[in-house]
Amino acid sequence: MLEVFYILIALEILVGLYTLWEGVQWLGMARRRLRSHPGFYAPRVAVICPCKGIEPRLEQNLAALTAFDYPNYEVFFALACADDRACELVRRVAAKSKVPVHVVIAGPPDACGEKVNNLRMAVAQLPGEFEVLVFADSDGQPGRHWLAHLVAPLADAELGAAATFRWYLPDRGGFWSAVAAAWNAPIATLLGAHSRNFVWGGGTAIRRRVFDEIGALESWRGSVSDDLSLTGALRRAGRPIHFVLECLVPTLHDADFRALMEFTNRQIIITRVYAPRLWAVAALAHLLYCGTLLLGIGLTLAAWVTGGTGLHILLLALVVALLAAAKGSLRLVAAIELLPAWKEKLLAYGWAWTLLAPLVPFVYLWNSLAAVRTRRITWRGIRYELVSPNHTRILSS
Repeated sequence: MLEVFYILIALEILVGLYTLWEGVQWLGMARRRLRSHPGFYAPRVAVICPCKGIEPRLEQNLAALTAFDYPNYEVFFALACADDRACELVRRVAAKSKVPVHVVIAGPPDACGEKVNNLRMAVAQLPGEFEVLVFADSDGQPGRHWLAHLVAPLADAELGAAATFRWYLPDRGGFWSAVAAAWNAPIATLLGAHSRNFVWGGGTAIRRRVFDEIGALESWRGSVSDDLSLTGALRRAGRPIHFVLECLVPTLHDADFRALMEFTNRQIIITRVYAPRLWAVAALAHLLYCGTLLLGIGLTLAAWVTGGTGLHILLLALVVALLAAAKGSLRLVAAIELLPAWKEKLLAYGWAWTLLAPLVPFVYLWNSLAAVRTRRITWRGIRYELVSPNHTRILSS
């Protein structure tokens, strides 16, 4: 077993060094983007945000979507029904807004996710005057210049979409909220200046012409995942996705253990259904990482029991954990520079993205195992079974 450990630990150290280098590059990209001008492309934009229920800071989040420093846009809030608890708050935000705000009542979903249905109905009702569609989520607080930066890359007419990602921050705090923040951060660093990017439903800009050409509405039919379905449609059409790192969305998110497991399991179950190759590669990577660390600890304990030290085995395992923590610290530095208004909270929970980074793969491994066991998820109070990417069964609502 010792020989197996040496092989695995050598592999994990090499992978750790490579991912650390990727973290350095990601930080460098963030700094370059912050120094660059977004450009002057400013078409007429429809910002579409699905809403459901009341969540912390919802009014501030929705108000942020009406306060962009952008000359020509309107906001469309999409809800399933007029008696949704969020509807009154949405109308209050609309009444205070200086930009035109519309409320779309989509109706109940039919064999697809409620969020997807809200988006489909909102897009279907849009006037043809909007050249660009921007999709946002109700739980984030983008800054004033967010819209201009997100839309600007679409000046390249050959681009498929411009997309960003969220950065979870604990709100009231707590250990499990910190774990959720640490769990989310590595996904952001999967995106970059390469061809493997995916769109995220909380921050994506796409030309209406491209949206129609790739059959995006059809790709949403029967789907529960707006972003991975849209990503698939773009890839099938050979359209590249540009990652707009400077538009990272601060998202306040709290969780207890049950909510953490429900959220993380749901994300990985969706990934397995809509991006099975990505899920398989990630599951294998996390299995090797966790297996190597556990094997190292086991061999160390066995050495102590038999009178040996096993110290060198433990130190080798710690190298892998330290490399993960080091990459977490690079992510934190980048987030602080990208989100200066949130610096105080980022520093207060800096330990979440650094000290917890070596433990996050164990959560991912558990999520991957959950995705093997079931295709059922709960999302915003609705129970779904993901039969296939274009076949969703609504179990309860």
